[in-house]
Amino acid sequence: MVKRLKTKDIFKSSESIAYDFIISFEYPFEVLKNIKDYIIKLGNSLGEDYKLVNENIWIHKNAKVSDSAEIHGPCIIDDGAEIRCNSFIRGSAIIGKNVVFGNSCEIKNAILFDNVQVPHFSYVGDSILGAHSHMGAGSIISNLKSDKKNIIIKNGTEEIVTGLRKIGAFLGDNVEIGCNSVLNPGTIILPNTNVYPLTSVRGVIPGDSIVKSMDKIIKKEIN
Repeated sequence: MVKRLKTKDIFKSSESIAYDFIISFEYPFEVLKNIKDYIIKLGNSLGEDYKLVNENIWIHKNAKVSDSAEIHGPCIIDDGAEIRCNSFIRGSAIIGKNVVFGNSCEIKNAILFDNVQVPHFSYVGDSILGAHSHMGAGSIISNLKSDKKNIIIKNGTEEIVTGLRKIGAFLGDNVEIGCNSVLNPGTIILPNTNVYPLTSVRGVIPGDSIVKSMDKIIKKEIN
């Protein structure tokens, strides 16, 4: 029998201002509908190192934000984060410490753990990206099925009914997504896995693997 994946199986690192919040949910998709309210609650408790720059938008004093970035609240941008030119933060987003986001990237209803890199031409919606994960240029997280039906996450023979129409992807720590790849709605990639460029990914992908295609997933050799 396939083991049902829980939030703690995906996010091993505690490197996020939102870690305790995330790990309080048994399954990762349960986090999504609670992000907005959590940001407002957390933001109002932050110390003087964070500046309230607009309604429900808190930016750490050591973060770098391009003048051309457009930011909608609620949003928290943490210490050392870099928001590059023409970035679009549509709201309900937590940008972790030392994250690189942009240029020309869009995010909404998502949490980026510390040290995540989404540097070029990507979309991240209704998703959580684990610590030190990286999305190559042009990689996209799709969060809505073409038939607009609720998303069912497939883990081998198991089907996880989420009851949600919009779910993007959940990336474990140190996941590498190749350039111009597409992560289909409800994708889960466990830690330390690499996805080849131009790959369409769906379902649950095991950790410590290399995804050359959905038909060719190989285990990494551990030296």
